[in-house]
Amino acid sequence: MSSEAVFVARIRNQLQLRFTDLFFSLPEPVLSPISPTSPLRRLAKVVGYAALRLVGNVFRPIRNPEPLRGAVWLYVVSQNNYEALQFIRTARADSVLVAGQSKEIGRYNAAVNRLSLRRKLLYYWQFPLVLLGLLHTEGRRAWRFFDLIFNAVGYYEVYGRALRHYRPRAIIFANDHNDDSRALLLAARACGVPTAYVQHASVSTNFPPLGFDLSLLEGQDALDKYRQCGPVPGRVELVGMPKADAFLAKKNLNPTVQRVGIACNSLDATAAIAAVVDHLFRDFPDLTFTFRPHPGDRRDFRFLRQHHPQLLVSDARQQNVFEFLGQQDALIAADTSTHLEATLLNVVSLYYRFGTHGIADDYYGYAAHGLVDRAHSLPGLTALLRQYQHHKPAEHYRRAAYYNATLGTPDEGHSQQRALRLLDEWLNPTP
Repeated sequence: MSSEAVFVARIRNQLQLRFTDLFFSLPEPVLSPISPTSPLRRLAKVVGYAALRLVGNVFRPIRNPEPLRGAVWLYVVSQNNYEALQFIRTARADSVLVAGQSKEIGRYNAAVNRLSLRRKLLYYWQFPLVLLGLLHTEGRRAWRFFDLIFNAVGYYEVYGRALRHYRPRAIIFANDHNDDSRALLLAARACGVPTAYVQHASVSTNFPPLGFDLSLLEGQDALDKYRQCGPVPGRVELVGMPKADAFLAKKNLNPTVQRVGIACNSLDATAAIAAVVDHLFRDFPDLTFTFRPHPGDRRDFRFLRQHHPQLLVSDARQQNVFEFLGQQDALIAADTSTHLEATLLNVVSLYYRFGTHGIADDYYGYAAHGLVDRAHSLPGLTALLRQYQHHKPAEHYRRAAYYNATLGTPDEGHSQQRALRLLDEWLNPTP
């Protein structure tokens, strides 16, 4: 295979999710913050990325608080990733949390070690070759996302250099589909560094195939979906949801529904969200409602409280999702893994789509598999909520057994210990 073909195949692998039908068909308001609609704006983004972030990285020294050489790396790309892997850092003195030099990790930005991206600029000569190759294989999608292709170039090389320099004992991931995560995974394979994966949220059949030496999945649902993504190599274990351990003992035992959370993400239409809030306040004046946008949703929702001053708001960048759910008796949301987290806490979760876009209908299959009840209209949503308002089942949480392998077993609430035991066996195999 020629060097050009190697570059193209590697970037195609890194950007697997970006070239799927699902991603390409996302509404423009959702796509634009990721990749602007206008080619000129995409070009401006490329120039800005190169000038502000990459050139800026050259002049920004890295002073990591912990030594990276020979350690077990916990690679994170978001605040949620950090929270999913923090238990390993707490338990293992030989582990360090690691992220790319400029990666946004929310309130944990100062708590992670950084991998230098200074040399990434040296590899942008590959970009024209890669773009031409992907135009041949992906057609107009390559042109539509040329800014994402540009961003992905160079990660593999700089991460490979970091691996050869620091020689980590192993790398544990909580994300298997971001371009930088996949670049590190590919570099680890090339350098012979063992890799493991701890699932941190529900997965879909649009994800890349599993490619880790050890994969710790939450339940049968995740394994069934990954089998549809492609071959499943390496060792796979079902461990439940480690990040939920501390909260599973605090299941909601209220026999009625008095507090209702409304969660949304950037796919959900603003007008539809407002219509739902108006409808709920009108039909349920005695209930307490709390609105929680996704931490990556930058829309201004202050107008909701202007119309309904009694509406409470949860800041996802400051309040853990389980802390939020611990204050609710029911949840209303569309396509979000918060449905699963709510059900685990015995919070009644109702699926309702905010808008009529044709993307991601029951994306995680929660309604199809009976995890949640689904309402197709506002009157239907009222009927469902009234159904549970005066009688919430004490064991509603058992609906989540297909998604969480430890539910109802002696390991329930001990997923962290199970995961740590399996990781230790993997890192220290018996001769």
